[in-house]
Amino acid sequence: MTMLRRLNRFVIAGVVTGICLAASAASARTNFDGSWSVLVVTDYGTCDRAYRYGVQISDGQVFYRGDSSVDISGRVSPVGQVNVRVRQGSQQASGTGRLSQESGGGQWRGSSPEQQCGGHWTAERRG
Repeated sequence: MTMLRRLNRFVIAGVVTGICLAASAASARTNFDGSWSVLVVTDYGTCDRAYRYGVQISDGQVFYRGDSSVDISGRVSPVGQVNVRVRQGSQQASGTGRLSQESGGGQWRGSSPEQQCGGHWTAERRG
C-alpha cells in the first residue's frame, strides 16, 4: 500500500470518528431534559400579573409546544444556567436564571412598544 493510500485511510477514519463523536454529543441528554412548568410573575410594570407556560427541554434546548403565537426558545447549560427569550407579537422578554434537578428560578425583563416590565420566574419539573 502506498504512503498516500495509508494517509487517505487515516484521514477518512479520523473524519468518520469525528462525525460519530459529534453526533453522539449532539444527541446527549442533559440532567435538565424533560417537561417543566414555568410561572412568570410580574414585579414591576403594567404587564399581566402572572403567566404559566409548559416547556420542554431536550438536549439543553428549551421548546414551547403551546399556542403558536408565542415563541419561547433558549438554552440550559450543563450546570443549569438558563437563558431564554419569549416573543408574542410586538412583545418580547428575556430571562436568566438557574435550574436544579427538580426546580429553578430567575429574573426576567420584557418590553413592547407601549410598556416595560419585569419580575421573577420559578420552574418545577413535571416529567
